[in-house]
Amino acid sequence: MKLSGEVHSTISGLSEGILWDFKEQKVSDDLLKHFDFDQRLIPNIVPTFSEQGQLSATAAKELDLPAGIPICYRAGDQPNNAFSLNVLNAGEIAATAGTSGVVYGVSNETKYDPESRVNTFAHVNYTKQKNSLGILLCINGSGILYSWAKRNFGHLEYERMNSLAAQAPIGANGLKVFPFGNGAERMLQDRNIGSHFDNINFNIHSNAHLFRGMLEGIVYSLKYGLEVMQEMGMEPNVIRAGPANLFLSDIFREALASVANVSIELYNTDGAQGAARGAGVGMGHFTFDNAFTGLEKIGEVTPNKYLKSQYRYTYNKWKQSLEQKLQNIISHTEDE
Repeated sequence: MKLSGEVHSTISGLSEGILWDFKEQKVSDDLLKHFDFDQRLIPNIVPTFSEQGQLSATAAKELDLPAGIPICYRAGDQPNNAFSLNVLNAGEIAATAGTSGVVYGVSNETKYDPESRVNTFAHVNYTKQKNSLGILLCINGSGILYSWAKRNFGHLEYERMNSLAAQAPIGANGLKVFPFGNGAERMLQDRNIGSHFDNINFNIHSNAHLFRGMLEGIVYSLKYGLEVMQEMGMEPNVIRAGPANLFLSDIFREALASVANVSIELYNTDGAQGAARGAGVGMGHFTFDNAFTGLEKIGEVTPNKYLKSQYRYTYNKWKQSLEQKLQNIISHTEDE
């Protein structure tokens, strides 16, 4: 709207606001009625990849660009991140691990989580003829835990934190870290359980154990969410990510690949490149087949067959502790 002066939306964008009825393949009348929203508030719906307006003279002057540039693509941050990684087919997953951790997997089955622990979006390549859905899991407390540690444990560089973490064994000698210190977690049914460091022993645990425990705790949170997605029938066959954030950590990649039993592929891309490729598709310069020319896999981590059992064992212990904490919260709430 700011670029062109025109107001449009897409099916994908409407689905992010839970306004799209996947069964009826139209804006949800029930939801509009429930919230007393006027149908006229819904803007013109345009294809995700299409010319949707042109750069106005006012915006062009402010940006120092020629007026009339066609605007040919729009997407939310996570659907666009997935597109930038060429994640378009069922079973493929795009992941990020910055302040929050996000797993965004593609499915061709119209399913939802009855407990609303994950969101279902119309993916960027969804059409009324092609059922391509994005299942989104978000962990609020992810990289923000690691950055909190960086600020409060001597302002160490991340590379130093990662090298220290590598000195501690899998499971961090019994230390369990729960990274839920950044507000209520959708995955935990909007409960704000806070962050926890369990079983700290002043005689054996050092910064190395703390950093290792943090990385594992974030990984195990993502694994816990992946199980919700699997309950919905989505079986991941590959996780793709850019070389950034926690994916720069060898331990993080190794732990996630091994506990989830899926390969992690790193690509030389980011969201800005994805948006540029999407615009190329929207203007007809690219097709889905040739839009990703130049996208290169720069690294791959496969499940470590020698360490998988150790990661699964420590994850199951972590999961038991988490579910006990959740049960204690439920019991306390019921008592009140």
